[in-house]
Amino acid sequence: MHRRDRHGRTQRGPLIGPHLPGYISRQKLFDDLVVQQLQSIETSFPQLNQVEVVVEEAPRSDPAPWERDSIRLGRAFSADRKAGLPSRIVLFRLPISDRCDGPAGLSELIRLVLVENLSALFGCSPEDIDPSI
Repeated sequence: MHRRDRHGRTQRGPLIGPHLPGYISRQKLFDDLVVQQLQSIETSFPQLNQVEVVVEEAPRSDPAPWERDSIRLGRAFSADRKAGLPSRIVLFRLPISDRCDGPAGLSELIRLVLVENLSALFGCSPEDIDPSI
């Protein structure tokens, strides 16, 4: 049975076919850029394989007291040996994407957020992780 609205039309289909480049979702594009940057950073910083990287849409609505003045782009969590959790970096897709005009700027900002959070986790300067910064 086909559903029709009150004007007798059926539901719209996708505007772009899956075989066209515009079909890639923003989430998929963001995830691909994160993987690309992780692979690039790992060549100069092999300790990256000890860190789990996660992408979330946005930060929680109840931030910590020291996070209330600004919107977080990413967050680093140290390993919890008792619970068996590895070190983790969380990237927030929407705040990062909102600050960029295109894929080139997005890729650069993802790299910067990753490097800053890695430097916080490992207690080193961002230049030690990525000399190009």
